[in-house]
Amino acid sequence: MNTDNPIPELSGGLRRSLAGIAGDGGLLTDPADCWPYGYDNSRRHALPQAVMFATDESQVVALVALCRDAGIPLTARGRGTGTTGATVPDRGGIVLSFERMDSILRILPNDRLAIVQPGVLNAQLQQAVGDLGFFWPPDPTSAATCTIGGNLAYNSAGPRAVKYGTARESTLGLRVVTGRGESLRTGVMTTKGVVGYDLTRLVIGSEGTLALITEATLKLTPLPETKRTLRATYGDIHSAAAAVSAIMAQPIIPCALEFMDGSAIEMVRHYAEFDLPDGAGAVLMIELDGSAACIEESVSAIGEVARNPGLLELRRAESKEEIAALWKTRKALSPTLRHIAPKKINEDVVVPVSRMGEFIEGLERLSRTTGIRIVNFGHAGNGNIHVNLLIDPDDPDEVARAAECLDAVFALVLSLDGTLSGEHGVGIEKRDFVGQELDPAALALMTEIKRCFDPAGILNVGKGFPQG
Repeated sequence: MNTDNPIPELSGGLRRSLAGIAGDGGLLTDPADCWPYGYDNSRRHALPQAVMFATDESQVVALVALCRDAGIPLTARGRGTGTTGATVPDRGGIVLSFERMDSILRILPNDRLAIVQPGVLNAQLQQAVGDLGFFWPPDPTSAATCTIGGNLAYNSAGPRAVKYGTARESTLGLRVVTGRGESLRTGVMTTKGVVGYDLTRLVIGSEGTLALITEATLKLTPLPETKRTLRATYGDIHSAAAAVSAIMAQPIIPCALEFMDGSAIEMVRHYAEFDLPDGAGAVLMIELDGSAACIEESVSAIGEVARNPGLLELRRAESKEEIAALWKTRKALSPTLRHIAPKKINEDVVVPVSRMGEFIEGLERLSRTTGIRIVNFGHAGNGNIHVNLLIDPDDPDEVARAAECLDAVFALVLSLDGTLSGEHGVGIEKRDFVGQELDPAALALMTEIKRCFDPAGILNVGKGFPQG
């Protein structure tokens, strides 16, 4: 579809066709009703011409075929918790909400898998499989409100990814509807399988640009017997980065290895109790899980490698209350930053673990030279850093300096052999920078793959790749 042309208005015939596909109560066309479905957590907003709520795959097939034939953009949506504008219908058209396809279809403990619809909430799944002694590894901060479909569309992860991997590593197969209007099954029901190309991993992380997920077969992991939590406080971020490299270079893999820099610590102290020694410049939160018979040995080994000349304190959380308080503080940091700077720029980048110190040092230089306050935290065990630029959007000079700073941040990431997105995706926010990471041949091949899946170009138009 040529996106330079105006999007056709929804004629009476199209409205009737949509209503026939959606069924009673399944379609919104009044702008006031559609308005809430035009946003995500990027704070971007665009009004769709209609919103349809699917309840089964046949409706998705029919809707895609209708949009394909009419040349109408179609944007899939879970609960709108994404941060990159990937579910914002900035070209108009129709938003397809999966929030009513929210059934856990089957849980098969003997095969360690669950089959779910895309609208199931992450927390809902965790509760259901947790009662049977399992968990699904992806655990984003928004687990209480984000959907499995959204987790798969972004290849979301969270703290546990350092040990258990991302959504790609924890998904065996999918049912999807391509932009051609064809439904198909990808992947397997087993933990091994090499027949054909791996379409499952291709669709996961594609942000709804190739196909719409209508069902997922998820690989479950048994709950560990026990966990232990440590908090290591350092005088500076460089000592903390050195400790992360040392921890990740030895055999015991933490199930979470999170960090906050000095600016993050300062902010949290204004909003919550956070008992830290004087001079704290960085904090690592380390969680270990495994067999009860071996956990103390693991704690000792990790504690030993976490010690370096910059360590100020290594504290162990002994009670459930202490553990809960520790994680509450970490998970409250992003909302706290939103409160302080509602229009902050939040970038999710990744660098090799061994180069985290160089990266943080480079960010400190950028903050000094541009005058933009930068707060960093994230999943240190993966080198996945959430870089937050705190700005006043009503100050044109500060906005201009922030844009300059962001360009430099991305250039720094790539110079360190990193990547521009670890788990938030690309969407609208990063699409103009993708060409800095991917070479022209790769971009051309991806364009052809997109055309193969979605020849009419209707699925999530204008997301993920530079325009041109």
